[in-house]
Amino acid sequence: MMGERTVAQEALFYGFSLERHIPADHMLRSIDRFVDLSGIRDHLKPFYSETGRPSIDPELMIRMLVIGYCMGIRSERRLCDEVHLNLAYRWFCRLGLDGAVPDHSTFSKNRHGRFRDSDLLRRLFETTVARCMAEGLVGGEGFAVDASLIRADANRQTGGPGSDGLPPDADNRAVREYLAVLDDAAFGAATPVVPKFLAPADPASRWTCAHGGQAYYAYSTNYLIDLDHAVIMDVEASTAVRQAEVTACKRMIERTQDRFGVWPERLAADTGYGSAEMLAWLVHERDIHPHIPVFDKSARRDDTFERADFSYDIERDAYICPAGEELRRYWQEGRAAKEELPADGLYRYRARKAACDACDLRPVLPQRPAAQDPALYPRRRA
Repeated sequence: MMGERTVAQEALFYGFSLERHIPADHMLRSIDRFVDLSGIRDHLKPFYSETGRPSIDPELMIRMLVIGYCMGIRSERRLCDEVHLNLAYRWFCRLGLDGAVPDHSTFSKNRHGRFRDSDLLRRLFETTVARCMAEGLVGGEGFAVDASLIRADANRQTGGPGSDGLPPDADNRAVREYLAVLDDAAFGAATPVVPKFLAPADPASRWTCAHGGQAYYAYSTNYLIDLDHAVIMDVEASTAVRQAEVTACKRMIERTQDRFGVWPERLAADTGYGSAEMLAWLVHERDIHPHIPVFDKSARRDDTFERADFSYDIERDAYICPAGEELRRYWQEGRAAKEELPADGLYRYRARKAACDACDLRPVLPQRPAAQDPALYPRRRA
């Protein structure tokens, strides 16, 4: 016989416990055991007024941000909705059943205000790293570094040529932040090259198509990772150009050494970090062994000779061109004793003018240096 659910009169009182309804193996229970936010209020106290209406508890906002990070909730508006509806989220945020969830605009105001001014998120990140070190999850011998592109909130159709600069009437928070970091080596001063396009809505972002396909405005988020258990030791945002990412790598290594006293023996990275300047900094200034492919753009596309066509004689410190002629740094006797390191750090090897003038291979000699390789090509001596 088919049964029918009997709807009884609603009870006036209910006995309900969030603690009993959250499974023991829920991920947030595992995280909650290691979350200690007791120092947040003391850290933020100078950034709050002594008078006025009580603010939203900063610990509540941080716990909500932890949920968003762990559960992949990128929208703050959606995060507020999820915390309002999900019992496990309410338990983790200490809201109970009837606790009010803050408005999504509260996050934006605090992120661009107190949290940024107090560097709170950096403090929380370093506290997490210190806890990982205390638990033995950081080896500290080998690090890896890489950058990921983060798409900027800028319409690719509204930008203009970078040579035109910003419109005279451009005045918003993004523009003010862009002007503030023009001299920062990780942003405006990363390269003297003028950006191809500039977005008035977010001028600090950079036009890029590094991932292939359609270009867009983006930033780079740079990570320094310990190789033992893939613990992120440091993170830094930069504009999306290679030079800025190299600068961010140096800053992260220096900051990790200053904050945690960790001095890695080796660093792994891709070719983007393999410039001569970066490799010299690692080896000579930081005593770190680079496991990085050398950044080499000596290959030529104009059917002229490239660096691989010249052989080096280490005993005579000379290059031999395809015609068998020598290229030296100097030809007069006594010049070696007077030689000083060039201002740009590049030694130039030149052939004799008479040998070049009589050579049948002159038509296939490069007329200008290859990118990043201005020293190793036969330039005639005037």
